[in-house]
Amino acid sequence: MESSTAVAQGQLKSIVERVERLEEEKKTIADDIKEVYAEAKANGFDTKTLRKVVVLRKKDRTEREEEEAMLDLYMNALGMVPSGLNESNT
Repeated sequence: MESSTAVAQGQLKSIVERVERLEEEKKTIADDIKEVYAEAKANGFDTKTLRKVVVLRKKDRTEREEEEAMLDLYMNALGMVPSGLNESNT
C-alpha cells in the first residue's frame, strides 16, 4: 500500500507543479496582451472598441448577425433607436 501512496503523492505533486507553471504562463500572456492594448492606445486607438472587435472576430458571421438582431430588437423595444432608423423607408 505504501508504494501506491507514494505514486499518488508523486502524481499530485506533478499536477500541482504543472498548474502552477501554467498559471505563471497565463499571467505572462495577460501582461503581454495588456502591453499590446497600451501600445494601441498610445497610437490613438480606442481600446474598448478593440476589445469588442477581438471578441466579435472569435464568432462566426451567423452568430454575430443573430446577436446584432437581438440587440436591435431590445434597443427598439426600449426606445433607444431614434425614429427613422428603426423604420423602413415608407
